[in-house]
Amino acid sequence: MSGLPLDLSAVISTTLEGILYGFSIFMFGVTLHILRENSRRAGRETNYKMVSLSVALLIGSTVHMIIDFIRACRGLVLKRESYPGGPIAFFTQPSEWTFVAKNAVYTVQTLLGDGILIYRCYVVWQTWLVVAFPILLWFLSAASGVLAVHSVSVLPFGIGTVFLTSVRRWITAFFASTLATNFSVTILLAYKIWITDRRVARMRQDSLLPVVKVIADAGVLYSVTLAAVLGCFVRNSNGQYFILDLICPIISITFYMVIIRIGLAESQRSSEFGSGSGLNSGLGTAHRRTSFINGRGRAAGQRDQAVPMNRLPVQVHISKVCETDAATLENELEGDTGSETDRVRDQKTTGLEVHDVV
Repeated sequence: MSGLPLDLSAVISTTLEGILYGFSIFMFGVTLHILRENSRRAGRETNYKMVSLSVALLIGSTVHMIIDFIRACRGLVLKRESYPGGPIAFFTQPSEWTFVAKNAVYTVQTLLGDGILIYRCYVVWQTWLVVAFPILLWFLSAASGVLAVHSVSVLPFGIGTVFLTSVRRWITAFFASTLATNFSVTILLAYKIWITDRRVARMRQDSLLPVVKVIADAGVLYSVTLAAVLGCFVRNSNGQYFILDLICPIISITFYMVIIRIGLAESQRSSEFGSGSGLNSGLGTAHRRTSFINGRGRAAGQRDQAVPMNRLPVQVHISKVCETDAATLENELEGDTGSETDRVRDQKTTGLEVHDVV
């Protein structure tokens, strides 16, 4: 088994997790502000579903941070002399209750983050068929995660390690399935928004490509982290302990990042249309562009299909063709001064043309 000493890894990983956790708290506050402002501009109530999910992710990363802090204190200070084998043996033992608890919290946090991503994909595609495979992967992640936590908790004291075959297979399955879920859903989201942007490109002035970039950035950040921890684990490296502690706050950060970046971009765009119809247009675009984040709206392919006809230049030409009978014409040629009423009565309207030139 190669990699960092576990006691040193615990110190470094807990410190970095604390930094990321503090950053996630800041992003949580900004996320709540963005959700409130987007709702105010759109003239609707705050989306409490997204608020609840944001709070749930913060709670998960908070509990994980607390457990890691307790684990570091127990292994490096409280149990330093009394634990058989010292700090390294303490951090090596998988069935130690702090290790089991932190992995249980990580499993729940991962399933929650992946579930949110799948729900966003459904909102954009508006069909369960597209997300059927990611949902299957999600259930595989849930089953393998529960089995991994259970298999770790029952390992005998002193001979246990996460690299044993009975534990290794479930942990590998969990990492692989959640990585596949995140990668596939990110591709589906980016592809749907991209093809929708191409389909309506001629009917709108703005572009959805920045949304694709935000989703891709968040997906790449999380996928790279999962790939790193999976690579360390299959190589029996202690580096997987180091990276694993950073994933919980990263899950929260990637969720907040999508809402914040799109929300700030739309706030800036709305400020550029500070008056008149430009403001209304900007707000409407903001609502359409962020509807999948807030869990509302129609399918992406059904958006922005209408063309504002009141802005199209139209010219109308009306021509009137009249026909006069022979008797009237003869009277006129002979100088007949009959009444105007008789002449009008003898006239017959035979056609009407309307030409619209755009």
